[in-house]
Amino acid sequence: MTADPEALFDAVTGWYAGAARDLPWRRADATPWAVMVSEVMLQQTPVARVLPAYQNWLARWPKPSDLAASASGDAVRAWDRLGYPRRALRLHAAAVACVERHGGEVPCEYAELRALPGIGDYTAAAVAAFAFGRRHPVLDTNVRRVIGRVVSGVAAPGQSVTVAERSLAASLLPDDGTLAARLSVGLMELGALVCAARNPKCAVCPMTATCAWRLAGAPVTAARRPAQKYEGTDRQARGRLLAVLRDSDGPVPRRRLDAAWPDATQRMRALDGLVADGLVEPLARDRFRLPR
Repeated sequence: MTADPEALFDAVTGWYAGAARDLPWRRADATPWAVMVSEVMLQQTPVARVLPAYQNWLARWPKPSDLAASASGDAVRAWDRLGYPRRALRLHAAAVACVERHGGEVPCEYAELRALPGIGDYTAAAVAAFAFGRRHPVLDTNVRRVIGRVVSGVAAPGQSVTVAERSLAASLLPDDGTLAARLSVGLMELGALVCAARNPKCAVCPMTATCAWRLAGAPVTAARRPAQKYEGTDRQARGRLLAVLRDSDGPVPRRRLDAAWPDATQRMRALDGLVADGLVEPLARDRFRLPR
């Protein structure tokens, strides 16, 4: 490790204090539930798309108990077009677990958060850190990219978090949990706004003078596989079918789903997948609805 943890903390948090976006889940009045909702929504979804959905969600379900009292299909409907709608089911299941296991509150410890349905390592660490000031490395893609470049001289992180990455990130955190969370959110913002995957703004980066990657001449890594196109994919077909169900007040006959996607084989594959994922319930007389 070449970075000085204290110098890294001072540079990143000093920059963050003046450059951070004003996002509602970062405000002092954001509840642990609000933080959890934001973290689930932000997975693979840009902030601009999340903001209105986040605000509508919390206006309707300000506490886990509010969501737990609603049908899971209501969560899928409210998820609208954020993408990856299984996240709505996971949030609903987590809310139910909060009610059943934790008196309707979001638990504060990483192990308890990790035990909630649909809450993975990253989300558990993020909620523990940002909502409760616990000392945990929060390793999203942005944080991994910044640490990889600044400390290890690597242009881009690998597909999965490694033990070495986690150990390195933990070694950079201050002992105080609140300060550790401040560093994590600062690294996250730096990766989102400055140390971007493409065309990083090294001239305005607070770590540019000591960044191992930049000092090594900014070597490139092997190109990643191009992102899968969306048009014409099973994912798009699933989205079209779900849109029909979301826009309906009751069960939908198959003929309406047939009209939503022209390729019969792909349509059936998409519908079977939605049913298997618990996003759609088949009913008698060839009708379908969102889950209850």
